[in-house]
Amino acid sequence: MRILVLGGDGYLGWPSAMHLSASGHEVAVADNYLRRRLCREEKVNFLYEVPDLNERAALWQSVSGHQIAVHIGDLNRWDFVADLFKKISPHAVVHYAEQPAAPYSMLNRKAATLTLRNNLSVTANVIFAVREFCPDAHIVKLGTMGEYGTPDIDIEEGWLEVEHKGRQHKFLYPRQAGSLYHTTKIMDTDLLWFYVRTWGLRVTDLMQGPVYGIFTDETEKDERLLPFFNYDEIFGTVLNRFVVQAVVGYPLTVYGQGGQTRGYLNIKDTLNCVRLSVENPADSGELRIFNQFTEAFSINDLAERVREAGNQLKLNVKIEHVENPRIEAEEHYYNPIHTGLLDLGLAPHYLSESVLLEMMQFIIKCKKMIKKDQIYRNVKWS
Repeated sequence: MRILVLGGDGYLGWPSAMHLSASGHEVAVADNYLRRRLCREEKVNFLYEVPDLNERAALWQSVSGHQIAVHIGDLNRWDFVADLFKKISPHAVVHYAEQPAAPYSMLNRKAATLTLRNNLSVTANVIFAVREFCPDAHIVKLGTMGEYGTPDIDIEEGWLEVEHKGRQHKFLYPRQAGSLYHTTKIMDTDLLWFYVRTWGLRVTDLMQGPVYGIFTDETEKDERLLPFFNYDEIFGTVLNRFVVQAVVGYPLTVYGQGGQTRGYLNIKDTLNCVRLSVENPADSGELRIFNQFTEAFSINDLAERVREAGNQLKLNVKIEHVENPRIEAEEHYYNPIHTGLLDLGLAPHYLSESVLLEMMQFIIKCKKMIKKDQIYRNVKWS
């Protein structure tokens, strides 16, 4: 299949491109280096240097024999998008091309406006490009479990059967996002659902939990192929932040009581979920939704696991509860259903002590690169 990965420079976009390429697909990536620019502007560093996309693609070809075509440009610009889709005519489009961080979206008006304009405009351009240039292409959109919030009932897989006054109907599961970033993801889902109904598009929307990890099967060939790894509060995911904090002797920053529970997954499982979705496409006129995670943990659970693993390496890990800067329920019911991807063949990689130890041992090698003052920025929701 010809697969176009949008946001192909990102933490998940680049590993997905390599994984799809290694699986025998013809892959192209597009990016405008937005994440790199925002990290520079907010003065937060990656754990290690990451080559640009052209260098990455050349390195990947040298070690694997597989080619990934690179296209640098802004997906907010219709002329770039139209030219890209006409040139590639993809069978599948994997859409990661969004401002990816809830804390960034809550920084200030400028960050909020950028998040709104970028995320919604890019999604709209993708929809219009598919309709005009490759109407049978399958859009695989990376959504987020954060769209659902923490309702006091089970979270079904995207849809909810409702009985009201003796009648029944199937609706998109109600969303109640906890940040502006997550709100744009809800808007994405609504846009896609509208155009699926209107134009018969085929779409898979992956409600993904927070991802952790550094290594994939493809990065074993050369460490220079590793994805971005943020450890700051703005762009770093919680478990990635915790393992870095453990290594440098920074107390693990647990927000509030630490009872917030979410569904998590290893980066290797993200790649397999995307590949399984691409290789088993939705039908024309279908918005298929999968809840993409493998295990649920509270923040306290994660902190304890990191402390136990870190203490095996004699890191003397401390945990500190800090005032919660977010507006969220800290004690709540949480039972999301997640069978769709398992039914397609997902074989999960669970969060084990060995996984944590492998991450920590690698981070120890990068310890001199870590800037402690970038870890905790105290970005407040209100």
